[in-house]
Amino acid sequence: MKLREIQKMVRGQRAVDGAGVRLVRVLGNADVYDFDPFLMLDSFDSTNPSDYTAGFPWHPHRGIETITYLISGRIEHMDSLGNKGVIASGESQWMTAGSGILHQEMPQASDRMLGFQLWLNLPRKEKMAEPAYLSITPKDIPVVTSGNTTVRVLSGSYGDATGVLPRHIPASIFDISLPRGESLTLPTKPEENVFVFLIEGDAIVNATLISEKTAVLFGGGDSVAFSAAPERDLRIIFFSGKALHEPIAWGGPIVMNTREELDLAFDELRRGTFIKAK
Repeated sequence: MKLREIQKMVRGQRAVDGAGVRLVRVLGNADVYDFDPFLMLDSFDSTNPSDYTAGFPWHPHRGIETITYLISGRIEHMDSLGNKGVIASGESQWMTAGSGILHQEMPQASDRMLGFQLWLNLPRKEKMAEPAYLSITPKDIPVVTSGNTTVRVLSGSYGDATGVLPRHIPASIFDISLPRGESLTLPTKPEENVFVFLIEGDAIVNATLISEKTAVLFGGGDSVAFSAAPERDLRIIFFSGKALHEPIAWGGPIVMNTREELDLAFDELRRGTFIKAK
């Protein structure tokens, strides 16, 4: 197997979004072509409810999918399709904005809010797909244990375990728990872009010590390897997906392929014709 080398590292930066939510912005506009098809990655990690309970009131999306995953905490969700529910510890939601959706996400006070939200780009031919919402509970997330290492398969397949199989972009997302000093090598699909995010703890990758809240993009190959630093257990999120190689026009919560498509989306918001499916 050819081991992938580190191509790029992005350290998350503190930011404020929504109605005043303090979070860590890991990936954004500057990284979209390197991390294609992954657009944005935000990390939540706080024991202070005032950091996040202002939440993300009603807002639109088009042209993307959003994946929210909580290791711990609670987030209430509502959308224009009529979905309403709570994402709890160990749960996830996979929302396809497609042609357009309105939703709100309101984190609830908890001992610790720890998780992430990922934006996944939709290909040009599926930008205007029908919106959809998928609730992912622990029964949908198989757990693979090897020694003291645990791999939770949110989507895609790992060994004989298969999580959610996404309809539009067949991205693989694994939540990996690795005890201090332990190592893991994962096979990867050579044709896909692969990165990991250190959500909790430091890691050693290709003999490089990497700090918590850092995303590591790998170059070509068919496997990745990493170890937990000796001082602390590691929680690392693995992402893999095939790049789209398409132009990106990004304006706030809407991501299209051209400026004209973006202008049309905001014009439809103003005219009240944005929502195509109810």
